[in-house]
Amino acid sequence: MTTTSDTWTLTGPVDAARARALLARLTADAGVPARDRARFLAVLTALLRPSREGRRQRLTVTAGEDLHLALDGAEPWRHTLACPSPLPRPLPRPGDLAEADLAEALLGAGEDTAVVLAGLDEAEELVRFHREELHQTNQGVLALHAELEAAALAQRELLDAERAARAEAENARRLLTFLADASASLNASLDHEDILRRLPKLLVPEYARHVDVWLVDDERTPPAERAAAAVTAARTGRPQHAAPRPGGLPGVDDLPASVLSPDRPLLCLPLGARTVQGVLTLSAPGERFAPDTAVMLLELARRAGIALDNARQYEQHRDVAEALQRAQLTELPDTPGLALAARYLPATHGLNIGGDWYDAFPGPDGSVLAVIGDVTGHGLRAAVIMGQLRTALRAYAVEGNGPARILTLLHRMLRHQQPELYATCAIARFTPGEPGVVWAAAGHPPALVRGPGGEVRVLDAKPGIMLGVPVPWEYEEHHEELPAGATLALYTDGLVERRSAGIDAGIERLADALGTLGAAELEQLDAAADALLKPMLRDSEHDDDICLLLCRTAA
Repeated sequence: MTTTSDTWTLTGPVDAARARALLARLTADAGVPARDRARFLAVLTALLRPSREGRRQRLTVTAGEDLHLALDGAEPWRHTLACPSPLPRPLPRPGDLAEADLAEALLGAGEDTAVVLAGLDEAEELVRFHREELHQTNQGVLALHAELEAAALAQRELLDAERAARAEAENARRLLTFLADASASLNASLDHEDILRRLPKLLVPEYARHVDVWLVDDERTPPAERAAAAVTAARTGRPQHAAPRPGGLPGVDDLPASVLSPDRPLLCLPLGARTVQGVLTLSAPGERFAPDTAVMLLELARRAGIALDNARQYEQHRDVAEALQRAQLTELPDTPGLALAARYLPATHGLNIGGDWYDAFPGPDGSVLAVIGDVTGHGLRAAVIMGQLRTALRAYAVEGNGPARILTLLHRMLRHQQPELYATCAIARFTPGEPGVVWAAAGHPPALVRGPGGEVRVLDAKPGIMLGVPVPWEYEEHHEELPAGATLALYTDGLVERRSAGIDAGIERLADALGTLGAAELEQLDAAADALLKPMLRDSEHDDDICLLLCRTAA
């Protein structure tokens, strides 16, 4: 592609105008877009200011595929303008333009300006449209931000509500767990004094700073500063709250401030469900009692009252059974040639008294019958059945029956009259002038015999079945030689049986203790009985009654 170059010398405004008009025509003919053409001519007009002011400028125009311009001056300027259409060859010169061409160029510049202005209007309209869109977008973003903030706030509220619900559930679980554990602890004891000792240990310091328990039938009176609230609670059977300000606790009455104004809030709770056993008074561990804690304490007081009521009924039942049991124990007869000693110990805990007994009485032929027995079951019923067996046994003995026949008759009687109760029994008969002892047993632990030299043996003949078992049975008699000075020991299973060890181990311990008795102790048989009990009851705790009957032949 060939190029054409020309240099135009511009010395005044006319030359500048002609050059601008010529370049406007060339760029228009070359198909340069109006917007690019107007931008180019505007820049060129500004650069031709020295020529308009009469100063000389040289403009070099080179036409090829594009239009290249070079203008010398204080700041040389070069510009290349892309031309879609070919430029004329050779290039015209500014002096070739007539005045009509200048006018036409001026009008063409106005058209170009109109095109530019129209483009500007479109651009402004587009800008306005985009600004409106941006405004709507901003409004949407603001609305979305507000919605997100509202959603975040709602989520925080839900989280707070969930935390509060979890805290309430955890507190309720903790209170219910404590209530269950405390109830189990209180109901585990049947000693009302022990129950009263356990209450403060359970409640202080988490649920109360101080705990007082006042029983209605107690000779002691509640502390003066708490008497009004405790008496009101006992009289009305309603829980009372005493504090300078009302507590508003569920199920609790607020006492007037004039009645009592303690430094720390007090809660007076009646003990009992059917009747008021006493009043449990608690001082608040903090500034106030929490409502949920108050509800738990009300239920605990109710259960504590039931535990106290059960303990008192048990103790009354136990005392009656023990009194009946002791009333039916026999005074041992004073028999020549035979020394007797007996001991009875009630169970140290549990309602396990009323079934063990011993007896010794002379028979119609001058013999002496030593009896020991144990009725299954405990309490009043066992004591009553024991009394019936004791009476029937004596009656059968008066008729001249021997030990085996007596047990057979007792078995029949118990089997028909008390089919759900059983008993064990051992009978030993000592006859004056006859050596040894005749004995029979019905499911009872074996007797022990200590010889004069200290040797101990077990009367291990197979005993018969327990009395009352629903099976017909005839019991057998056994004869055992007893030299002078020998001691026969009859006992119930409470002496030798422990939860931690079997009965055989207990029998061995009793045999060892019997063999180690000294001559002085055997001389005084009561001392021997005490000496036997001491090693057998080292822990001082036993779950069952204990009976021990010692029979020693005269030396």
